[in-house]
Order: sequence, then structure tokens, then C-alpha cells
Amino acid sequence: MAAGQRVDLGNLDRAGLEALVVSLGHRPFHARQLYQWIWKRGETDIDRMTDLGLELRSALADKATIHTPEVATRQHSEDGTVKLVLRLEDGRQIEAVFIPDTPAQTFCISTQVGCAMGCAFCLTGKMGLVRHLTAGEIAGQVRALARELDMWHTPFNIVLMGMGEPLHNYDETMRALRMLADAHGLALSPKRVTLSTVGLVPLLDRLAAEPLMPNLAISLHATTEQQRSALVPPTKKYPLQDVLDACRRFPLSKRSRITFEYVLLDGVNDTPEDARRLARILSGIKGKVNLIPLNAAAGIPFDRPPDARVDRFAAILAEKRILVSVRKSRGRDIRAACGQLIVEGQGRRSPAQQFAEAL
Repeated sequence: MAAGQRVDLGNLDRAGLEALVVSLGHRPFHARQLYQWIWKRGETDIDRMTDLGLELRSALADKATIHTPEVATRQHSEDGTVKLVLRLEDGRQIEAVFIPDTPAQTFCISTQVGCAMGCAFCLTGKMGLVRHLTAGEIAGQVRALARELDMWHTPFNIVLMGMGEPLHNYDETMRALRMLADAHGLALSPKRVTLSTVGLVPLLDRLAAEPLMPNLAISLHATTEQQRSALVPPTKKYPLQDVLDACRRFPLSKRSRITFEYVLLDGVNDTPEDARRLARILSGIKGKVNLIPLNAAAGIPFDRPPDARVDRFAAILAEKRILVSVRKSRGRDIRAACGQLIVEGQGRRSPAQQFAEAL
């Protein structure tokens, strides 16, 4: 931290808060109180943290701040979905979505400004990678949503399915999940969190060893190497079979399954043979398939398949004893559905830089 720069308390886990409090000459237990104010009550005004002594509050006010992503715009869909454009401290913007009744209340949050994966059917990929989010910015979206929607005391789930590839920003993503899970804050159970990834194999294996284990969703979208390389370019380094092998060795609790997300593109990956091949390659994996008919938008060079073809694809999987569901699109009228999140005009890294980091 540069001289004179204030520390962001929202970017510190409880151990970091303890170190700060002790450095200011106060006892470690005050960090627990501070953590509760930030993560259980959503307070950002240090002067209002009345169970902290005046001397400590004064020292914190002098040396620290609490950044929460600022709501720049808020849009409401006719189906109840809410999309927030959030402004970060450096002026960059990201999008987060509230999806009601799914059947639980769900927050969809971002892990990067933009994304380096470049999936051919996803608008976020059109942005390229602008930068990674910090743990405080990732977890701070939850504070922003809970405050904006008055949901501090309402149970909700979290899906890391907004802008960005969570495993590409591994350390900050996992630190954010630990901050959200802390018993002195929101105490969000990992069972209420789903992490979606295209399948960066070394990082999947690293995730498999984590003591805090979110639900896992793999963005598959294809049944052959050629097909997947065209739709998800950076995964060329990690062949489809390597991703599936990583899923086979991924530790799962008795009732858990890996979700395989499969965006259906008209005339591309939606044939009966694609469905039968998908059933074959998933054989022996404890999983389920979530079919996602494409959420078409300007800039996406594919179309949504007819409903009859979607139903036939699902029926074939069910006949092969694959658990399957078809995701209901939410928020399409406000461009808040899967693959539709994009904030224009933020600059980007060069393609060479993006792919070097991604791979």
C-alpha cells in the first residue's frame, strides 16, 4: 500500500482485520466486531460502529475506508430479475444480477471486468479481459445487492456466473468465498455457492483440494474436441477428455453432483447425435446436465434452437439415464440472461496478454 493510501477494510478477511487492529495498538477481538459490522450488517460508516471504542474508530477513520461497489444503474425485467451495473473505485463497471424464485433467491456475481475466455456465444467475451477483481470487489457485490434489495436477513444463493472466469482469478475468488463464509459475517455455506468454469484443468485440480468447496458447474457446450475449440478457444490447451478426467477425480459429497452447462446453438451442437454423444462422454461421472437454449443478442453469431429441438435433446439424455434440466431464461428483456452481460467502452488487454494469462 502506498504511503498515505487508506486500507480498504472490505478487502480484508478477518485475519487481515486482526493484524490491522493490533498494528493500531488494540486487542484482536475488535476485528470480530469490525467484521460483523461490515459483513453481517452492511455498515460502511466507521463512526456508526458504536461497540468499538472512540480511539479505535478514530484511528480507523484516519487510516481506512470501506469500499462497496456503487450502483450506477438498476434495471427490472418483466419476470422479476434485476440487473445492476456496479461502479468500482477506479471507475470500471461490472454487472451483477438478482434472480428471484429459482427456487431460492439467487445473486449472480462477477469475478473479472470482462473475460479472456472468448466463448463464441457470450457477449462478455467480446469485452476481452480488462482486469481481475479483488476479493473485496467480488464479495462486495453481495453487500451491494443485499443493501440495494434490502435482503440482509433473507437467505440467498450465489452463482459465480457473471462476468469473468472464476478460476482465471483463482486466489481472489477463493478469498472472497472464504470471506463470505466466515461465521462472524454472512456465514454463507459453500453449499449455497456455485462456481462455473470452462474447465482450466490445473486449477480444477487445485480447487479439488480446497477445504471450502463450492458446488461445481462446468461450461461444456460441445461433445467433440473440434467443436469445443471453436466455441471456447482458450480450452485448446486443455482437451475435452482432460476436463472430463478432472471431473471424474473431483471429490464430491454423497448428495452432490457436477453440473454440466450446455448452451444449445441452432444447427451447431443441438442434433440428436450431439445428445447421444454427450450422454456417452459423461458416462461414469456423477453429474447432471443443464441445457441452456441460447440467449440470442446482437453481436452473438448464433441463433436459439426451436423449442421442439431443445425438448428432443433433453428427452434423449433422459432416455440415456442422464439427469437433465432445461434452464428457463431470466431477464432476457434487460440483457441480464446467461451470456448477455457486457459493459462497453472500458478498454482491454491485447489478445496476446489475455491468452497468455488464460492458459
